[in-house]
Amino acid sequence: MDDTEREKQAAAEAAAALVEDGMVVGLGTGSTVAYLLPALGRRRLDISCVATSPATETLARAEGLRVGSFERIDRLDMAIDGADQVDPGGWLIKGGGGAHTREKIVAAAAEQFIVIVSSNKLVPRLTSPVPLEIMAFGLDSILRSLPGVAVRPAPRSPDGGVLADYHGALDDPAQSADRFGATPGVVEHGLFPPSLVSLVMVGRGEQVDSFRPGL
Repeated sequence: MDDTEREKQAAAEAAAALVEDGMVVGLGTGSTVAYLLPALGRRRLDISCVATSPATETLARAEGLRVGSFERIDRLDMAIDGADQVDPGGWLIKGGGGAHTREKIVAAAAEQFIVIVSSNKLVPRLTSPVPLEIMAFGLDSILRSLPGVAVRPAPRSPDGGVLADYHGALDDPAQSADRFGATPGVVEHGLFPPSLVSLVMVGRGEQVDSFRPGL
């Protein structure tokens, strides 16, 4: 295991230690979450989980975690997920795995959204690409309204959306988030604001540092 993988594992295990009996927990998607699931499974807690992708659901069940539908749950106690980039102010880019729409819904529904990353995910400023999920209906017209966006050569999202990426300048994450959010046909984008994030846990070697955006 290389240093980056050790840092992912350290952050994931530290986040797993925050989960308590009786919680309803949202599970993210990606390589860092892959370390979270066995760490949670080993604790043998009485928790219910919601998964943000079929892959996470399969892995979670294999670790003995109880995973249910998110259709009749209106809040989560905690959500834990990774990130592709984290800037000093707590803005995130997520969605390299194509699950950012579900991940953002789960993060917004959680009382606490815990982000787990290795130290190489910390950046001085966010840079493209920014993942997008776009409707197939009117796809070409949507792309025409978004210069710098290209369809990703990948399967559809878990909910049938077309995955794409914005490759242009990203000088102001808030402004870009507003522009993507206001474009008809964009289902969701991969810019997550600091207001969603409760805690960022960063693996650094064998240690785990943490910070709360805005503090």
